[in-house]
Amino acid sequence: MRDHQLRALIQVAESGSIRAAARQVNLSQTALTKALKDLETEVGAELLSRSYRGIEFTPAGQALLERARLSSAILDRAKEEIRYLRGGSGIRVSIAITPLAAATAMAKAFQDFERIAPDAEISLFEGLPSIALPGLIQGEIDFAIVIADPRDLPYDVDFEKIASVSTSIACRIHHPLAGAKHWHELQSAQWALNLSAGSQGNQLLRWMERQGIDRPEKITYCSSPLLMKDLMHRADRLCIGPRALFTDPVFSQGLICIELTPPPPDVTLGVITVKGIPLTQAARHLLTAFKRQLRGIS
Repeated sequence: MRDHQLRALIQVAESGSIRAAARQVNLSQTALTKALKDLETEVGAELLSRSYRGIEFTPAGQALLERARLSSAILDRAKEEIRYLRGGSGIRVSIAITPLAAATAMAKAFQDFERIAPDAEISLFEGLPSIALPGLIQGEIDFAIVIADPRDLPYDVDFEKIASVSTSIACRIHHPLAGAKHWHELQSAQWALNLSAGSQGNQLLRWMERQGIDRPEKITYCSSPLLMKDLMHRADRLCIGPRALFTDPVFSQGLICIELTPPPPDVTLGVITVKGIPLTQAARHLLTAFKRQLRGIS
């Protein structure tokens, strides 16, 4: 399995057709098709199929494509790391971070990192497991700092705990339920929850079931922290999130925590990396800077 074959596969996926892919890599269609056929022979499976909708990836092709993208990204990172070790420019670090890490650690972590690698380019992605995991597995993201239940994560990633984090139910300051003390008072409330795999919303619902607390009747499914915040302000939704985020002086403007008995469960803040794939030196430096700032968060 050769590098040019895998890159041909990736280019077909990105271009949508063999003809367009051949133009992008400056090869004839015949040469590109041969590379793909040789790859199919080597793996012993059909990777692409043609239909009236054009080129489509078979299940085997899709599986190989994901690994090909990761392999390509690893090689690109190796080249960048060599340039970094030789004092060159062009270093890139791509990370996904949860709003909690952004609010409490990002600014100082970036300052620390920029003293070490002033010319590095940083790319940021939303730190939700449902968004970060595909990017990690395809090699587009170096690491992700997220709130997640490790039991919900796939086998091909590693999860390192950073801290246990207290959570709260929050609402706008003058919400009619802002002074509620018990869960049954929230039964008729409208909620905005992220219920993707590993999310705080899912963890909350599982905890409520164990506690014998009735599930919310009205839920707006939302995976965007920005939209959740807007729903809290404009549509009287209740949300769950880290208490440290809901008490952050910038993020929490106009919001208040509802002091319930019992309080909602703690969640785990941690870092996700791809199993068996080492971070570049630049990514390690940035991760260390984040861990330093997040130490002691609760």
